[in-house]
Amino acid sequence: MRYALIIAGGSGTRLWPMSRGILPKQLIPFISGKSLLEIAYQRLEGLVPAERRFICAGEKHAKVILNTIPGLPQEQFLGEPLGRDTVNAVGFGAAVIAKQDPDAVIAVFTADHLIRPVDRFQAIITQGFEMAESYPGSLVTFGITPTEAATSYGYLELGEPLGSTARVVGRFKEKPDEATATSYFAAGPDRYLWNSGMFVWRAQTLLDCIRRFEPANAAGLARVADAWGRSDQSAVLNEVYPTLRKVSVDFAVMEPASRDPNFRVAAVPMPLEWLDIGSWPMFAETCPHDEQGNALAAPRHVLVDSARTLVASSDPGHAIAAIGCEDLLIIHTPDATLVCRADRAEEIKKVHGLVGERFGEAYL
Repeated sequence: MRYALIIAGGSGTRLWPMSRGILPKQLIPFISGKSLLEIAYQRLEGLVPAERRFICAGEKHAKVILNTIPGLPQEQFLGEPLGRDTVNAVGFGAAVIAKQDPDAVIAVFTADHLIRPVDRFQAIITQGFEMAESYPGSLVTFGITPTEAATSYGYLELGEPLGSTARVVGRFKEKPDEATATSYFAAGPDRYLWNSGMFVWRAQTLLDCIRRFEPANAAGLARVADAWGRSDQSAVLNEVYPTLRKVSVDFAVMEPASRDPNFRVAAVPMPLEWLDIGSWPMFAETCPHDEQGNALAAPRHVLVDSARTLVASSDPGHAIAAIGCEDLLIIHTPDATLVCRADRAEEIKKVHGLVGERFGEAYL
């Protein structure tokens, strides 16, 4: 049967100060009153039934997630005691799901994307399901047409055609430098696509890959799966999970699998509107704009002689006023305010660390 696994971990430090440890970016209701996790979950309606949708996230966020997604059974929330990157999150999900359904085919999604139109998205994911079901040993990913020479995304190098729309993935390239990204962008989408971070695979295929390429992690995940449903489930998870090597699924599985004749990595192009809400400039694209191009996400604001500036606030009683500001990010919360040039948004992660060192965890 077909399943869905939404990965909702991550700290979202580039969306500080609104994204915090207690309420990271995927749980903030800042997209028309909804969180990115809510939107991701609702996007699967009609594609995968609710009883086969799972969410993997930090155990410390269990209460807010179960409240955010009404009707999500406790057993379909997979709580990580500690974040150990994506190979362990997807492996955790595959191991638990495969225990109840050894023939499961799982689509993996992240909780930080806005994707439109939904019907087109679902049709493309269905292609991925069909490919994983038809070709044992396949790992299917989805590629986004690049709109710029971005250095914040991974890239898929496309090989020979596979069916009517898919392509064999010759190589994965993690977040390249500017010169490399420029060359990829110049080569065009027939050669390189952005890596969307979404996948479809048989649960057993993924677990086979982890056993082959990360045997120690596979052994730990097998212990977790063996204990799942027993009285010592939590004890085993808390003992084993923090010991797993922290590594991404791209680096640990997809890269070596693309070079291994026992597996086949395929990319299905996803030509639609895709926004990775991982930074304030990307969030600004979701906001209403005034005639000067200012992005407006603050209940009370006054902008004078200002252009291309984002104003955002999580404090409904707070007013933001700006004069003569251009290309800025102004983000206000009840206990922290960020002012940043838009072209330096990637440095917010560094500032986040400095704030923690100077003022403590309360501001993180």
